[in-house]
Amino acid sequence: MSEEISLVVETSENGTDLSPDDIGTVEEMPEDTILSQQTSVNLVPFIGQRFVSQDAAYEFYCSFAKQCGFSIRRHRTRGKDGVGRGITRRDFTCHRGGYPQIKPSEDGKMQRNRKSSRCGCQAYMRIVKRADFDVPEWRITGFGNIHNHELLKSNEVRLLPAYCTISSDDKSRICMFAKAGMSVRQMLRLMELEKGIKLGCLPFTEIDVRNLLQSFRNVDRDNDAIDLLAMCKNIKDEDPNFKYDFKVDAHNRLEHIAWSYAPSVQLYEAFGDAVVFDTTHRLDAYDMLLGIWIGVDNHGMNCFFGCVLLRDENMQSFSWALKAFLGFMKGKSPQTILTDQNMWLKEAISIEMPNTKHAFCIWHIIAKFSEWFSVLLESHYDNWKAEFHRLYNLDMVEDFEVGWREMVNTYGLHGNKHIISLYALRTFWALPFLKNYFFAGMTSTFQSEAINAFIQRILSAQSQLHHFVEQVAVVVDFKDQAGAKQKMQRKLHKVCLKTGSPIESHAATVLTPYAFGKLQEELVLAPQYASLLVDEGCFHVRHHTQMDGGCKVIWVPREDLISCSCYQFEFSGILCRHVLRVLSTNNCFHIPDQYLPNRWCCVSSSFTKIFRTTTPREHADRVQLLQSMVSTFITEAVETEERLDFACEQIAMELSRIKEFPKAMHGANDIAYDSSDSLILPGVEDSDSIVQSFTTGNPHESISLGKLKERRSRDGVEISRKRRHCSVCCCGQYGHDSADCPMIGGDELNGDGLGFL
Repeated sequence: MSEEISLVVETSENGTDLSPDDIGTVEEMPEDTILSQQTSVNLVPFIGQRFVSQDAAYEFYCSFAKQCGFSIRRHRTRGKDGVGRGITRRDFTCHRGGYPQIKPSEDGKMQRNRKSSRCGCQAYMRIVKRADFDVPEWRITGFGNIHNHELLKSNEVRLLPAYCTISSDDKSRICMFAKAGMSVRQMLRLMELEKGIKLGCLPFTEIDVRNLLQSFRNVDRDNDAIDLLAMCKNIKDEDPNFKYDFKVDAHNRLEHIAWSYAPSVQLYEAFGDAVVFDTTHRLDAYDMLLGIWIGVDNHGMNCFFGCVLLRDENMQSFSWALKAFLGFMKGKSPQTILTDQNMWLKEAISIEMPNTKHAFCIWHIIAKFSEWFSVLLESHYDNWKAEFHRLYNLDMVEDFEVGWREMVNTYGLHGNKHIISLYALRTFWALPFLKNYFFAGMTSTFQSEAINAFIQRILSAQSQLHHFVEQVAVVVDFKDQAGAKQKMQRKLHKVCLKTGSPIESHAATVLTPYAFGKLQEELVLAPQYASLLVDEGCFHVRHHTQMDGGCKVIWVPREDLISCSCYQFEFSGILCRHVLRVLSTNNCFHIPDQYLPNRWCCVSSSFTKIFRTTTPREHADRVQLLQSMVSTFITEAVETEERLDFACEQIAMELSRIKEFPKAMHGANDIAYDSSDSLILPGVEDSDSIVQSFTTGNPHESISLGKLKERRSRDGVEISRKRRHCSVCCCGQYGHDSADCPMIGGDELNGDGLGFL
């Protein structure tokens, strides 16, 4: 780095020039305003450097800035969290970048503005989000280290607010000193002696410690814990199916607590075969470990099973959490469980769930690769990562073992501690060792991102501890309502057949849209494979471009036995392209029932029984959803006369079917829904029972379930683009609506006369 000028470098991810929007505005400055930069920084940001997250990039640039003599702040972004692809670009700038803005007061008078340190400094670092091999990464695409102000010395830069941080260990020490009655100055002096540093050289000041102690006074953990238990007891009194358990320590203080809601227990009955137990987050305000049990339902959506708060992170704490969870779920262990790479949790699962297959979440492992290998492998990092993904997705254990040895030899990683650890634990993360176990597709990167978004929504609920259980219930209930809405929208959409195969038509009538989409992907690729009969009931299937290799498929029609050496059905519950190729070439037109598992089917009678009992609140929510659906139905039906005639005919048929069900003998809130979960009318299916859309608009547009848009009024008079039309009865007349319909006003009119309500 030059002593006179540090260069500004800007490039795109692929080496081409960036657009002006990417580059932003970097004004040229006279040489006399550019100060010399002398630093002993070993790690300088460079174009193409990778990070696993925005936070990792921020921490790296923050460390670099501290050594140089300045601090940084977050600046412009492209995109927004939770919208589309989220944030795709982030700029970090020097804390003195930009210029202060003068804010006028409300009455037009100028306010007394504080003196600002901003002077238009142009030092910055830009990162852009990319997804290589389906794993999102952040890469540096722009970096400049030009400053137009003096840089601070090491003993001065630590006093900047960005660096006055107190670690968790120091917070614990300060809390202990405060309980012992020590003054703030005594605390600081004692900590300086303990750390062996000079007087006044701690990374925080006396004001920071006083602010921390004030925050401790504002948080009464013991009282919050008492309120939390009291709230759980109140919920239990109102809902006997609510589950919770807790443990107190020798001082009668809350140590652990776990809970699960009644709908979560019911969901676990149906979809608790594969579970993710995430323990990578904490409740910052109380420094407690947060564990969340999550699964995936038959529509591919995340479902919440339970929560736990742990004071300590050790094997005893995890064992207690697992025992509590099994107690909530009537002792039923999941078939498989995914966790992060925590050795204490690994030991606890082996003891408490000996019959459950435990695996590590691959996305937690891959997230560390940039830190572990990017500097070590330098330009070979991308090639190594591609080879790792190839090995990870292999089908055969033998191929993995051979490929791993070749990879280690090629890149010279024999003594690398991370490679040694990964290989020692390969049976917990490599797919060739996991294909015999069912994971419901939760090992995919897409599903991992959905799970993380779900967890972030739960974390956003934390404020006060005694309200946390209530707030999580609100979040989970909101997600359930959103899930019901999404399921309804999927069912109203047209199912598009891509192959015309009888197998595809059959599967479309049985599987949920999510599962059918997965099977359809395999059906589309199946014709690319050649099927060769090797022996009776034994087939060799390989891609038409391959001369060797392939998979072995066993099919015994008289026993409805099908198996493939790739073990995709055992792993995901969806038949693979190899089996589908064998079935199609041997005139098999239906998939045997045992290979269309209930796990991925539309809600069956057994699942309906689980969700039959509803609380008054749930009943009101379902009624509101039905009203929203009817509103959407009417909006679409009145567009044309053909739609209206068709809608009247179908609703009349459905009303006659509904009347066949017995009426409730109790209050409205005691209604037990015994009908099918399907929201598609029988008459809207073709001969192959493939769901068809009765809308003539864009099939890709989502169906709105909200309120109809209100027309603008002129002079207080409602203006409508269509004539008033009675869309609630079969009179079909114009000039009135349901409020003043002459047919509805008749006392002798019953449901049969209307045809539908």
